[in-house]
Amino acid sequence: MAANRRNGMQPSEPGLVGIVSAARTLPRMSLPTVATVVAAVAALYFGREVFLPIAIALLLTFALAPMVSALKRVGIPRLPAVIASVMGAFTVLALFSFIVATQVGELAQNIPLYQSNILTKVRSLKETGVGGGIIARLSGVIERVGQELDRQETSQPAADQPRREPVPVEIIARERPLQVLQNLIGPLISPLASAGLIVVVVIFMLLEREDLRDRFIRLVGYGDLHRTTEALQDAGKRLGRYLLMQLVVNIIYAIPITAGLWVLGIPNALLWGLLALALRFVPYIGPIIGALLPLFLALAVAPGWSLVLWTAGLFVAMEMITGNVVEPWLYGSRTGLSPLAIIVAAIFWTWLWGPLGLVLSTPLTVCLVVLGRHVPQFEFLDVLFGNEPVLEPHARLYQRLLAGDPEEATDHAEEILEEKYLFEFYGKVAIPALLLGEQDRVRGVMGDEQRRQVAASAQTLVANLDDSAQEEAEEDDDPAAAEPATADKEKQTQGEGEDDTELPDGTDMTVLCAGGRGELDDAAAAMLAQVLEVQGATVSKASFADMEPANIRRLELDTVDTVVAGFLNRDSVKHARFLVRRLKRAKPALRVGIVFWSEDGDDKEATVKLANDINADFVAYGMVEAVLGALSSDPPVALKVAAKRRMRRRPRPAKKAPLAAAG
Repeated sequence: MAANRRNGMQPSEPGLVGIVSAARTLPRMSLPTVATVVAAVAALYFGREVFLPIAIALLLTFALAPMVSALKRVGIPRLPAVIASVMGAFTVLALFSFIVATQVGELAQNIPLYQSNILTKVRSLKETGVGGGIIARLSGVIERVGQELDRQETSQPAADQPRREPVPVEIIARERPLQVLQNLIGPLISPLASAGLIVVVVIFMLLEREDLRDRFIRLVGYGDLHRTTEALQDAGKRLGRYLLMQLVVNIIYAIPITAGLWVLGIPNALLWGLLALALRFVPYIGPIIGALLPLFLALAVAPGWSLVLWTAGLFVAMEMITGNVVEPWLYGSRTGLSPLAIIVAAIFWTWLWGPLGLVLSTPLTVCLVVLGRHVPQFEFLDVLFGNEPVLEPHARLYQRLLAGDPEEATDHAEEILEEKYLFEFYGKVAIPALLLGEQDRVRGVMGDEQRRQVAASAQTLVANLDDSAQEEAEEDDDPAAAEPATADKEKQTQGEGEDDTELPDGTDMTVLCAGGRGELDDAAAAMLAQVLEVQGATVSKASFADMEPANIRRLELDTVDTVVAGFLNRDSVKHARFLVRRLKRAKPALRVGIVFWSEDGDDKEATVKLANDINADFVAYGMVEAVLGALSSDPPVALKVAAKRRMRRRPRPAKKAPLAAAG
């Protein structure tokens, strides 16, 4: 069996004591007040004329920093390298803007030519009665409302008043040449001023990058230089790589879109390709927005519907290829943001800063997440927008058990079992989840009904994982089929630096797993029983009620080699001692092991001493130790006979001989 091939590990399951101490030392995350959030949002909204150029300059600085560093490595001084990088980038942006403006102007001139095609499609829909004549009825309602409004306007003048003919008026405006020049240049001043400001800010940020880094460290992280330096490196690396790789992906996406639209005959194909390139910086919704306008234009330029379908097929095909092939190949499509956070960020930044905010939403939110990941004061940003799990696996599982949702708990377990063995999941996730429940029981925050619900959900979880356990056992019996999966899991196991203890084969061994003192102990015993079954042992289960003194005699122990009783509460040593004594009295040749589920077990000497004290064959603290003890072939430990105290009695005084009768 593959049990002999598998590497077991010294468990590190969080126990009751460890969880309590961790809960006491874990710092609470400070959340900003409502006033702080409102003030920050208001400052960004009303100060967008200032903050928007600075945000664009900051992102361009992250994007151009690798280029500047590459030029410096070639031997170009810092100032020429910065100026060359900035001028090259803004030249490309200016060319991009010029092409878009030219294409938009050409499209505006051709819009009246497409009016007849749109009217033809509307008539065809109206004639076919699509939607049960809804279009016809809406048109009739609009016409009747318009006629009623005209009738009311014509009935307003009094009948006795003579009707006056309107007097034609002609307004002749004589503008001076200076006013004409001002009207032409005025709308261009603001964009040019913003562009010039961005250029200057980017140049100075690139020139003073080290000084700005030192100032940021002094402000937020002077007491922890390691964490702050790591945050800056993470932000620079993640943003620079994201922007560069996203630009490459968008170019690869936009070129086929432009060529395809040109082949299909869509006017201004270059415009739609450039817009698709820019809008795809916004994941999920950006490609949809970039496809809507070409689809509408396809609807207008051709009388039929085939062009619309071909255009939609082009965008869908390119999105599928780009999302499933190009992005994973280049950078894995990793932004560090959750999908919902990307959508919410797009809505927020669009409301705050308009179309530019939509394009900048994802990079700006990535900056906030990196800041929250490394600066404790902004940790809430990483929790709100990051894609990392905010709960530990065992805490997440306990929350599902507490909510009475074993199905979702099973889904969570199956995700973990794709990379872990069953004993690893139980030892590192499921048992620690039950320890959290025991902690709540000890603190008095969990009632009897809720405790039984958590235990029942845990038992359902174990039952749902029977198929996974069976598959793992079958893989163990088929070494050829199990070799790839076993190699991957062992590689990951060895990467965690655990001990290389092999789990033994349990064939021809019979084990009884029992709960110690409650329903949660029964759930832990069921998990241990399932692991032992995977190892090939014949396993039976008993509840904590079966371990009562009056019920132990009823247990069928004739064919049982070992009994393993588990306790989630470490303060159960006396109960365990009495349980071992009763079991060994019921069957002297029985091996009895006790498991005190815990994070930190005692050292080997203390464990052996505890086992001798309670007369157990072995004492374990984790899943691997419990399996090793249950499947051990060591002879059973004999029951110690308690020495009875003998009452010391005082010696009786000797009886006096009767006096002889005087003769």
